[in-house]
Amino acid sequence: MTPAVATPVDVKLMNMTAMVLFVAFVVVGAVATARWVIRLPAFDIKGIAVSGDVSHNNELNLRANVASRLSGTFFSIDLAKVRAAFEAVPWVRHAIVHREFPNRLQVVLQEHQAVAYWGRDGELRLINNFGEVFEANVGDVEQEGLPILNGPDGQGAEVLAMYSALAPLFEQMELPLDGLELSGGRSWRAQLDTGATIELGRGDTTEVTARVRRFLKTLTQVTSRYARRNSALEAADLRHENGYAVRLRGVSTTVPAVPNK
Repeated sequence: MTPAVATPVDVKLMNMTAMVLFVAFVVVGAVATARWVIRLPAFDIKGIAVSGDVSHNNELNLRANVASRLSGTFFSIDLAKVRAAFEAVPWVRHAIVHREFPNRLQVVLQEHQAVAYWGRDGELRLINNFGEVFEANVGDVEQEGLPILNGPDGQGAEVLAMYSALAPLFEQMELPLDGLELSGGRSWRAQLDTGATIELGRGDTTEVTARVRRFLKTLTQVTSRYARRNSALEAADLRHENGYAVRLRGVSTTVPAVPNK
């Protein structure tokens, strides 16, 4: 029986080197082929289908505004950038983007649902039902009678939650809540559609609503004493510890000056 002959080390090295070079050649070729394929005109993005909420943006305008910002083919296009481009369009809150082989994109949009204005007259923005403040043309708002909310940056959700808690209480007294503001010092101020301003003081939703309930429970007694309706309220201050101060239209509590004799 012929004894096995050991393969020389240099032969082993040559074989190993040849295998590595072959694998590297295959990988380089595959990469080059892949790069060539993904650049083929057949995979250029030929269309973008938009669905979902498009109340404030029609599909043609969306594609026109976004198309110039997109680059790449079906394989190379950055979906995150596509999503960001759509979400930069006014009224668009969220976009979901999918590829559709071989050369199309599917985009599903969610629009902001405006529930209030945010800010002050002359610099109004909008706030959605999630408490998020967003930029859009306020002239595009279809709903009438939206309240005006305001507060420090980042407090939109808190202000909206307080408004949602207080509005039904005032509505029961036929005094619609037209606006609500949170100051930098954490004090609340309400504005009624009658023009009345109410200082609500500091506190969370539980504390402020309890204060408002006590005020509204006795408001009718106060106004009827002066033969006035609740709509005669001009201002109220609920920041007093054991009561509140009110000012009624047409009612003066000032003691007339006694003329000097």
